[in-house]
Amino acid sequence: MSDHFTDVTAQTGKPDGFIEFLKTIIYAVLLALLIRSIVFEPFNIPSGSMLPNLLVGDYIFVSKYSYGYSRYSFPLGVAPIKGRWWPGGKAGGPPRGAVVVFKLPTDNSTDYIKRVIGLPGDRIQVISGRLYINGTKVERKLIGTFTAKGPYGEVQTLQRYEETLPGGMTHEIIEVSDDQPLDNTPGYTVPPGHYFMMGDNRDNSQDSRVTSRVGPVPLENILGPARIRFLSLGDSFSIYQPWTWPGGVRWNRLFGAVE
Repeated sequence: MSDHFTDVTAQTGKPDGFIEFLKTIIYAVLLALLIRSIVFEPFNIPSGSMLPNLLVGDYIFVSKYSYGYSRYSFPLGVAPIKGRWWPGGKAGGPPRGAVVVFKLPTDNSTDYIKRVIGLPGDRIQVISGRLYINGTKVERKLIGTFTAKGPYGEVQTLQRYEETLPGGMTHEIIEVSDDQPLDNTPGYTVPPGHYFMMGDNRDNSQDSRVTSRVGPVPLENILGPARIRFLSLGDSFSIYQPWTWPGGVRWNRLFGAVE
């Protein structure tokens, strides 16, 4: 069979160059979709809701396999998967403190990135700016200040804290004050199979505290944890102005872990 195939090729001449080029493009696209769907997917950070840990203009890789796969793991959510699936067994959920990307529950098309604060069954409440988990006030320590743009472009000087979640994980948060619109909330009980998300920029984050927009996030909506910052572009960077490229890249943030 192989000898016959070789004879035909020799008789008909070289393979058509355009067809071979088209095949290469198709294979490359399929490979990229496969990697994007089951290994790593790139996202960029468009807002300041995760300051001070993620900046506007950061680009991150999200691990798609860490918690198994759901239909949202694949383009257009077309995979026939109910809940979450992992080869050989049941997939687990994210631990408290993980930074994850998820599909917004109210429209399932918008991607959000937040930190997991509440696990299924937890009782979450914010009282006078302080986070309570299962009735216990979460420890925080003032470590300095942080300057950022506010929601209307104004410059704000915020308080910078180190917060310690149950289990011992620490991360930084920032606060305008302890008297902002989301600093006093009712108590939320996280439903089974759901997670309570909050931004690290506590007073400038639309998260699970806003039940009409976000609320508790189903496990199947979570795409995966943010792992690596592979690129970070500042305000001065313009793709249309090459002379801004060297100075517009935040070189010290490249290839850092997301914490």
